[in-house]
Amino acid sequence: MRALKIFVFNTFILLLSSVILQVITTFFNIYISNTIGKEAVGVFSLVMSVYMFGITLASAGINIASTRIVAEELACKNEVGAKTAARRCVLFSLIFGLCASFIFFICADFITVYCLHNRISKNVIYLICIALPFISMSAAINGYFTAVRRVYKNAFAKFGEEIVKIVCTAILLKSFMPDGIDYACYSLILADVISEVTSFLHLYILYWRDKRGSLVESRYKDLDSYNRRILRITIPVAITSYIRSGLSTIKQLIIPSSLQRSGMNSSNSLISYGIVNGMAMPIIMFPVILVTSFSGLLVPEFSRYYTQGKYKKIKNTSALILTCTLIFSIIVAIFIFVFSDELSNLIYRQSEIAKYLRILAPLIIVMYLDIVIDGILKGLDAQVDVMIVNVFDCIVSIAFIYFLVPVLGFSGYIMSIFVSEVIDFTLSGYRLLKLLREM
Repeated sequence: MRALKIFVFNTFILLLSSVILQVITTFFNIYISNTIGKEAVGVFSLVMSVYMFGITLASAGINIASTRIVAEELACKNEVGAKTAARRCVLFSLIFGLCASFIFFICADFITVYCLHNRISKNVIYLICIALPFISMSAAINGYFTAVRRVYKNAFAKFGEEIVKIVCTAILLKSFMPDGIDYACYSLILADVISEVTSFLHLYILYWRDKRGSLVESRYKDLDSYNRRILRITIPVAITSYIRSGLSTIKQLIIPSSLQRSGMNSSNSLISYGIVNGMAMPIIMFPVILVTSFSGLLVPEFSRYYTQGKYKKIKNTSALILTCTLIFSIIVAIFIFVFSDELSNLIYRQSEIAKYLRILAPLIIVMYLDIVIDGILKGLDAQVDVMIVNVFDCIVSIAFIYFLVPVLGFSGYIMSIFVSEVIDFTLSGYRLLKLLREM
């Protein structure tokens, strides 16, 4: 009963903080879109695709490893083991982050020329290099707090991060915006770097205070045992994540060029890309923060059930969660479809966004369910299966974009989004059903 109360409390805190943060972030993104313009939004979306690949390269599945191993140790009532595992995860995350920064540093010219088409300077890539180690270490600490059921500390750090980012972005955009798109992207990334460093320092202070105190004896005396367990999770997750993230980045980067091959000029292709990815998708994904936050809490809980052999509880909980998610996603999809005109005019004061909201609204049901399914699979030690599905999905999506978007134009790009999400949901759902039947 106590565990249930803690889970409900953590869910409430995480959902409340996530909603508030998502509201802040959404309106902040609206401010950015209206300030820098559609073309700059398109360029910045390309930069963020590269940035996200760097984050994946730096994190290397360390968040999953931290959450899973710490939760397993706590399930065995081994607090010292849990905190020893957390320390090792932070150390590994620092190593991964530094390696990722080094790779980005030496590849800055290549990324600028071939990935970003010389639309910005390589100074933006150097800024990303600074952020990656801090993002990686924050991921490890976040995983620890999720596993020990103290997610409110993650929420506090995230609030601080967003406040710092908003203040820095507003100041930097005001200072550099007259100088064009390059400086706009530079300002946005610099503000993000400052906020990530600040967030890590906050998290580390909370972590350092948390791991002090009286603990029971550890089952594991040999640190190599933790290293092996961490690497057993991070290595396969890292390999599949790198492939998946690399393919995803390639997918995002070839969209503007494929649109140009369909007859659109460079500026119009970036504007169209920016409208969907930088303006319509944030509205579609706004409510998903509730699902994402809840999904993150599922990993340690299902990991505990799996470690303790509570298979019936896993099946019942999975059915309940998926049913609730289905109902929630249907309500959200209907709301966005019906009120697309009002949302478009209210948020962006541009009616053209509404048609894309109506087109993408049905996809909400598939996307939200897929997020929850992925969270359950990760808790059941099937994180590699999740990544393999994502890799296959990216390959099919890239092929679709490369070959069909030049023929079908922008409608082909919209179709590729549907194809990608449906494939991901179908394969992940099949894998979950198979696992549950085997229990």
